[in-house]
Amino acid sequence: MTAPLRIGFIPLVDAAALIIAVDKGFAAAEGLEVELVREVSWSNVRDKLNIGLFDAAHLLAPVAIASSLGLGHVKVPIAAPFNLGINGNAITVSPALHAALMEEIDGDRFDPMATAKALAKVVARRRREGADPLTFGMTFPFSTHNYQLRFWMATAGVDPDEDVRLVVLPPPYMVDSIKNGHVDGFCVGAPWNSIAVDLGIGHILHFVSDILVHAAEKVLAVRKVWADKQPDVVASLVRAAVKAAEFIEQPANLAEVAQLLAQPERIGVDAEVIQRSLIGRLKISPDGAVRESERYLLVGREGAGRPDPVQAAWLYAQMVRWGQTALSPDALKTAMAVFRPDLYDAALGRSGGGQASTPFGAFAGPRFDVADLGGYLASFEVGRRAP
Repeated sequence: MTAPLRIGFIPLVDAAALIIAVDKGFAAAEGLEVELVREVSWSNVRDKLNIGLFDAAHLLAPVAIASSLGLGHVKVPIAAPFNLGINGNAITVSPALHAALMEEIDGDRFDPMATAKALAKVVARRRREGADPLTFGMTFPFSTHNYQLRFWMATAGVDPDEDVRLVVLPPPYMVDSIKNGHVDGFCVGAPWNSIAVDLGIGHILHFVSDILVHAAEKVLAVRKVWADKQPDVVASLVRAAVKAAEFIEQPANLAEVAQLLAQPERIGVDAEVIQRSLIGRLKISPDGAVRESERYLLVGREGAGRPDPVQAAWLYAQMVRWGQTALSPDALKTAMAVFRPDLYDAALGRSGGGQASTPFGAFAGPRFDVADLGGYLASFEVGRRAP
């Protein structure tokens, strides 16, 4: 048995593999003693990981990259040997904004291009009327939520920095913020979109899989120096997470998994809400309308757990597009090196190198080309390129 590990997490459904690895004994079977520590904000998780108060963490994929590049905080290289989730976010809006969008929409309400164009019309009308800009919540400046909101809005010419306000809110605070009228919408992971719908204060406008079919979301993150010193512990963590993800994806285990995740010290919401998220069958409106998608959240299937450096490159490209850093071949190399399929493969005794990248499936824009980030970024009309 190794020394006890302290691992931080945020109460979100995509922490499932980590929680189940501990609570179902997969970590113990690998000789690991783990204390899971529930946190509220991503900055807390990042900071405690970076200074060594956490040995590992459930972390936003872009935060792992930003930390490795020294963006927004101190520079601490991070290794991500396992993907905790693909997709899993949704965009939720207030009843008032939903009504305004539906009044302006021309086309399918589940088509993100149609809703983005409707948003542009609402933004323009509010400007003419002298109303305050719409406010949207996202979880962190270096977050998939930030980039997904921006990607969606900008396709219709809405400038996320000029035409609306984007504010940072911890995931558990999103619901109260829309309830109190502090935000008009938000992008967050499960289960907080469903909680807003159940309370009658939100409509789920889009699953993130409407915007990007396959997008890396959260990673199991460790400090690179720690990983280099303890490769056997990292391998054990990866194996425990893989076994947990396989357990989660078995339909016969759904009820038990949801009950474990629902515990107050874990996610702390009703198990039925968690089940909806795991199977991708969500109530999207207070009137009870339901929408299903097998791509809503991928935990263990379709090779979701194996890190893909091209996904890291896309996230880095968003940082460049929105002025968080300048384009640099060295920085791109560093960003891609955060995602560690080699550690994943070594843990499972695989040779590696045989799995191709999965297309992002963006609903608009050019095909992502990691070999030509400059050309890719130049194709967008709305952006904030750093000098």
